[in-house]
Amino acid sequence: MSAHQYDEGHTIAGWTGVAIATVGTSVLGVGVCAVSGALIAGGLAITVVSALVTWTLHLSGWGKPPGRRPRAEWGMRVRDTSARAGHPGCVGCRMAGRGGVRATVVEARGAAATAAGAVTTAGAAAESVPVERVH
Repeated sequence: MSAHQYDEGHTIAGWTGVAIATVGTSVLGVGVCAVSGALIAGGLAITVVSALVTWTLHLSGWGKPPGRRPRAEWGMRVRDTSARAGHPGCVGCRMAGRGGVRATVVEARGAAATAAGAVTTAGAAAESVPVERVH
């Protein structure tokens, strides 16, 4: 039996991003202590680069989709083959224009619901949510 029973999300993208962000925040901290605008700007730039590197690695398959993965995919060096199409519910994939699931508005059924101003969504098709009208 392994030491842990859960996928903790350790990925190449995650660890690389954390390592670069650690360097960036360290440079930023030294810049604050030394009151150096150049070091502060450099630290901020390195921190932004860490986010971009993490995002790029995630999109190339070295990250993980949101949610649970099968146990066979728990290893850090296992590449995510579904990254090219985009992960449903993943903000990073949606920002890249890849196939993320978006909430859609479904038409309210019946004239009474329309007259009352009720709106239903795909996730809550059974219940109506009143919408205030601004005149």
